Amino acid sequence: MRDISRGKKANILIPRNWTAHMATTQSSDRKAAVIGSGFGGLGAAIRLQSAGIQTVLYEARDLPGGRAYVYHDDGFPFDAGPTVITAPHTLTDLFELTDRRLEDYIRLIEVTPMYRLIWSDGDRFDYVRDEATMVEQIRARSPRDAEGYQKFFQYAKKVFDKGYTGLADRPFLRFSDMLAVSPSLMRLRADRSVYNTVAKYVKDDHLRQALSFHSLLVGGNPFQTSSIYTLIHFLEREWGVYFPEGGTHALVRTLVQLYEELGGELRLSTPVKAVDLIEEDGRTKHRVSDGNGVKETFDMVVSNADVHHTYSRLYASSSVAQRRTRKLEKADWSMSLFVLYFGTDIAYDDVAHHTILFGPRYKGLLDDIFKGSELPDDFSLYLHVPTVTDKSLAPEGCSAAYVLAPVPHLGRADVDWDAIAEAYGDRIIEALEVEMPDLSKHIVTRRHITPKTFETELAAFKGSAFSVAPKLTQSAYFRPSNKDSGIPGLYLVGAGTHPGAGLPGVLNSAKATVDLILSKQG
Repeated sequence: MRDISRGKKANILIPRNWTAHMATTQSSDRKAAVIGSGFGGLGAAIRLQSAGIQTVLYEARDLPGGRAYVYHDDGFPFDAGPTVITAPHTLTDLFELTDRRLEDYIRLIEVTPMYRLIWSDGDRFDYVRDEATMVEQIRARSPRDAEGYQKFFQYAKKVFDKGYTGLADRPFLRFSDMLAVSPSLMRLRADRSVYNTVAKYVKDDHLRQALSFHSLLVGGNPFQTSSIYTLIHFLEREWGVYFPEGGTHALVRTLVQLYEELGGELRLSTPVKAVDLIEEDGRTKHRVSDGNGVKETFDMVVSNADVHHTYSRLYASSSVAQRRTRKLEKADWSMSLFVLYFGTDIAYDDVAHHTILFGPRYKGLLDDIFKGSELPDDFSLYLHVPTVTDKSLAPEGCSAAYVLAPVPHLGRADVDWDAIAEAYGDRIIEALEVEMPDLSKHIVTRRHITPKTFETELAAFKGSAFSVAPKLTQSAYFRPSNKDSGIPGLYLVGAGTHPGAGLPGVLNSAKATVDLILSKQG
């Protein structure tokens, strides 16, 4: 495993703009509220504070991080949210804005294999960064697909160059912005799904699954999500997959430290109840009312809250927000998740840090999750065992892990999760014993979250885990904008706006949004 802080700096392909260079010299009398301290909110707050805009960061929960929360049970810390750290430059850039270095705060350790893939028939495949190893594994199972894979990789690179380097941190405020890039995207057949694109290059069924599952990591159905998302394959090969020493929440705490060093204010256990638009000195301002009865006026609001919640609850008094709410309720929303956290009294050291366990069905299961009206009987699983990389995340001789199953959101399947969650978790534990022998006998603590948790604790519409689904017709210009055109001074960051979910996505949304604020367009 490689420590990014000790290796050569990543070859960053995204050009820096003037905001990064001038952040330390700008000052402003403007004041901003950032609602929600997920990675998108933290990224925006750091960028604003770096640029001299005094920022208050509101967080409803007792700890920062939003979905990147941490639970502590019987000596086991469980990271609640994102665990796959890619595109590390999106993090290092936040420190470089003020001539700091991320590696002086925290270590990012490269994980290998990036994923271990296991199928229900016993087939296994280690998904690695090294090209030669990947090609040899593919050739051993399907000689004709070795060349096809290399062609797929070249296609993914072209998509990356257009869809990530050129667009990920660029806001789409006008339809003309979309028209300008449409010819390039059409040449790359952005209208084709991730799975159909992969299937063009490789024929082995398991390889098709291995190269198409990534869109699920950002809430997308591989059979519906645009082929633009094949860029994830190149992104991981280019920059690797990492894990922060001390866990994901250690990374959250590091970003909070940076933000506070810059003079930013974090208010924990302070949910925002409403934001009212008022006129003051001839300008529209935002009066934030929090759950502690405090009202404060800001020049702008950057919302990292669920996009539907932002419009339907926070700005409920605005007629513009009411129109946005009605439109969002007609949108296609991503799936939800059942997540089981558990600690064991023995160490499971022979597993991978990240494991994907495919069920007996692929397309049929995804159809049930994204289009069906009931909870499927079967499941596919993502298993995260951070103690493989960092032993400090469990008591000595023990392991900590979480496993998640994609499930339909609450608007699609009316499931009584309170009634079935324990039994559903038991079935998942049984399924994991193919990789973690006698697991049920060694679990000493466990907890779970369900789609209902996403809906109630995270204010996620329909309990969706990844906000608006990343379909072509709900991407870029067609996604909720980083800057609201009808509510002056309202900006969005996070999974529900451009470019979308995933750690690089939400951090790039913060960059796109703050660039707007600091430019004439903002």
